[in-house]
Amino acid sequence: MKETNNIEQHRRINFSSFKTILIVALVLRLLAAFFSEGYGMQDDHFLVIEASSSWADGYDYNNWLPWNQLDKEKPMPEGHSFTYVGLNYVFFYCCKALGITDPKVLMLLNRLIHALLSMLVVYFGIKITNKISSRKNAVTVGWLLAALSVMPFLSVRNLVEMAAIPFLIWGVWLLVKEETNKHFLYAGLLIGFAVSLRYQIAIFGIGIGLYYLFNKKIKALIFFGLGGIIVFSLTQGIVDYFIWGRPFAEFLAYTGYNAVQGTQYMPNHNYFMYVWVLMGVFLFPFGLLMGIGFVRSAKSQFLIFLPTLLFLLFHTLYPNRQERFILSILPFFVILGVIGYQSLMNKAFWKKLWIISITIFWILNIPLAVFGTFIYSKKSRVEAMYSLYSDHLQEERILLEGSESTKPSLMPKFYAGSWHCVFLERIEPSQPLLVSTGFNFDYIFFFGEEKLKSRIRAYKKIYPKMKLYKVCEPSLVDKIARTLNPRNSNQYIEVWKTSVPLEKKH
Repeated sequence: MKETNNIEQHRRINFSSFKTILIVALVLRLLAAFFSEGYGMQDDHFLVIEASSSWADGYDYNNWLPWNQLDKEKPMPEGHSFTYVGLNYVFFYCCKALGITDPKVLMLLNRLIHALLSMLVVYFGIKITNKISSRKNAVTVGWLLAALSVMPFLSVRNLVEMAAIPFLIWGVWLLVKEETNKHFLYAGLLIGFAVSLRYQIAIFGIGIGLYYLFNKKIKALIFFGLGGIIVFSLTQGIVDYFIWGRPFAEFLAYTGYNAVQGTQYMPNHNYFMYVWVLMGVFLFPFGLLMGIGFVRSAKSQFLIFLPTLLFLLFHTLYPNRQERFILSILPFFVILGVIGYQSLMNKAFWKKLWIISITIFWILNIPLAVFGTFIYSKKSRVEAMYSLYSDHLQEERILLEGSESTKPSLMPKFYAGSWHCVFLERIEPSQPLLVSTGFNFDYIFFFGEEKLKSRIRAYKKIYPKMKLYKVCEPSLVDKIARTLNPRNSNQYIEVWKTSVPLEKKH
């Protein structure tokens, strides 16, 4: 009988085990790496993947490099840190040197690397909470970081806001340990590297520096600052010197642009947007309790609270507000929210409210997390371009025909394996069918299903041998996004091959 009880105990999952939390976090992220294809938004693909992979092919998609700009006598930096793009360039270069060239295989490997890197967020989130609070709170924080609905999807994306978190939270862990000056130096190196990935994280670093200054921990401040200066000088000073002939060229261009023009770019007047984002991912009413906990943590966890608050305030006050900008502090909001609320748990009302709220949260979050793990974002765009990969494109001309639908999207050339194909758009029925006189096309992408048959018939009169090449359906999440906002261009795409003889092309 005793042996049977032992077997049952071994079979039972221990949900309070850190090992269990890490295994679940890894499984979710590996599933996302394999099944969450595509890209989340414009920046995580066109400012990272298109740029870095084109460099590996000897091309410069965005013309960021000085020797590829139109004005070669006075090239100007665009204000993009080359650290994250450069790391992706090294990845693509090494893969292609090994003969791995298929775009989907390359992105699978890329997502796997990001999935493994994101495990550091869960691991150090648990360690930080266990160190400054209790094991019980560490378990709660671990599960939230492991299985929060947005985490698997975001963890495998090429968002610089997410890529910087592992280094940022690792650095904070070293500060929390506070053992020797060496730890402060290493923390500075790690957080300095996070700043190099995303410049705005400097605000978080300044918050840490202010904490040590307020508490008169001058040695800690000096070693922490020294670590940050060293790594930032290496990644931004020396790298930019070799590229631009002067150090910190991209950083200075970035700060200059944002000080003048950045305030006019995509202005957003919702000052509470980031607060709603941070609380909203935890749903109602649990998100509200996390917000209460975050505020209450100020007194007991000021080392983490101060830089997190400064980061939140900076982005709140800056006019250009986009939801992804605040993601870098999400793990710290989780840690502080859980720890801060625990001071209320000695009162029956607040304890009962927590139990009810977190129960509702998990009931809703679990299916959302599963759904998020399998999201294929921007599916029709990716599949349309990937359908051309086997054709080994050179300078093929592609018409994006969206005259009866939403304006065609920016198409990811990376998935076609060609940087030299040419796109023309037809966005109004009043435009000529071929847009430009005497311009023939190799492929036509028909966007949307509105009047699709009549549009195809019109082009068949010009290209009688035109054949359907690929039907690209949007994913479920793409359809939902388009339903919520019809301006979203995640629409149905049909790829047609015109079969125009080479001698008839102009």
